[in-house]
Amino acid sequence: MSETFDQELGRYFNARFTLVVIVTDEEDRAADYVAAACAANNRELLEWDLAIGLRKHSEVRGSSHDPNTLLEDIIGLNANDRRVYLLRDFHDAWKADGTKRLLRTAAQTLKTKAGVIVVTTPISAVPIELREEAVVVDLPLPDASELGSLLESLPKGKDAEPAMQQRYVRAALGLTVVQARRAFGEALVARNGLDDEGIRYVTQRKRDVLRESEALEFISIDESPDNVGGLDVLKTWLRRRERALSKEAETYGLPRPKGVALIGVPGTGKSLTAKLVSSMWRMPLLRLDVGALFGSLVGESEERLRRAIHLAETIAPCVLWIDEIEKGLAGGDLDGGTSQRVFSSILSWMQEKTAPVFIIATANDVSRLPPELLRRGRFDETFFLDLPTQSEREEILRVHLRRRKRNPENFDIELLAKRTEGYVGAELEQCVIDAMYQAFEEGQREVGTDDIIHAIEAVIPLSHAQRERIEGLRSWLETGRARSASFVEKEEAKANSVNIEFGTYL
Repeated sequence: MSETFDQELGRYFNARFTLVVIVTDEEDRAADYVAAACAANNRELLEWDLAIGLRKHSEVRGSSHDPNTLLEDIIGLNANDRRVYLLRDFHDAWKADGTKRLLRTAAQTLKTKAGVIVVTTPISAVPIELREEAVVVDLPLPDASELGSLLESLPKGKDAEPAMQQRYVRAALGLTVVQARRAFGEALVARNGLDDEGIRYVTQRKRDVLRESEALEFISIDESPDNVGGLDVLKTWLRRRERALSKEAETYGLPRPKGVALIGVPGTGKSLTAKLVSSMWRMPLLRLDVGALFGSLVGESEERLRRAIHLAETIAPCVLWIDEIEKGLAGGDLDGGTSQRVFSSILSWMQEKTAPVFIIATANDVSRLPPELLRRGRFDETFFLDLPTQSEREEILRVHLRRRKRNPENFDIELLAKRTEGYVGAELEQCVIDAMYQAFEEGQREVGTDDIIHAIEAVIPLSHAQRERIEGLRSWLETGRARSASFVEKEEAKANSVNIEFGTYL
């Protein structure tokens, strides 16, 4: 059985970790855990903040509000004093050189004594002078048991059926106690109890959390497997992994899926696949803009990444779409190593994360991706999205015609697919749209096969305009470093290769 957070703190106290920094926005909840650790280990807890000064847990003691005087008193503790000093928001005080020096001296002095200093802070950055003395821990978000107790403590919360309570708790996983209390309370008031409709208030609270981030975006989804043409291998893989999300799979011993990397030709459906996974698995979809992580101040980029990761884990279970992940290395050596540090942090988190965050990383330029990104352990699989085959183009055309309220049976789909060798899905969609614009302009007549053929003839496909780049991508697939996302017939694959080589795309 894994230890609880208060047990972890008790271990630090007894091992004489003299300076413990707890990173959290929930300082009251952190204080409760510290109090529990002190009670279990026979230690007196004293709390301090700049506004009230020193006090026993929830009881004012009236000591000095000055942080330097407080630290001088701690330095003077006798060897047998087992007090734990909880300093709230002390990260504001340790910015001063004199206070920083006193805190470091206090931590060093306590190594031969029994006292402990605990600092709660919402910011993970610790001054370089204190890093050797401090152990930095993140307060974990409340688990299902804690959220369940919170829900039952609210009026009418305990009156709901156990199954409905579990649904609310599951929806709230990843929220802080304060956020969950607000969401539960809003649902209880609006719905006069707990029901299916009230769960949207919990979901909305998760959306609100994203407003704090400059790099994360909540993506609304309306995709289904029927709206995505081709990619049959990838779809089959996703359906199989969806079953691994069940309780039965967990009991069987299967781990939760970690993520998938999607490499390939632009316009072949990488972004669409991210939306598809979110829809299939009924999880929120978050888009991480790697380029938006970078700031001009020292340490700002790393802090933005930490905050984005924390928010993703707050909203989990979710799908995190890292769009064009190669942008993380855009700075190279020209930004003082910031891009390398940010990218390394992303890789480390992907490897070590335990939160139910399924990662979909998309990339168009495989040459800028380091080998360590795509190795097993960070992703469950790497897929290559190639130019669609004849049968896939037929399916894609049907999808886009149905989306625009047209019956595919009224079009010569086979002919259109043959005329679009080397076209990607995005180009096929645009051909349908362009044809409809033309028909609408001509008296709002019904669009036909000939209109789409005319639209096709006006397009120079990416496979022709960027032939060398796409050939390079397809050569990378042939080295065996990724799986094809499609069932490709040999004859169609050969035909695609010949047509791209000679540019016969009409």
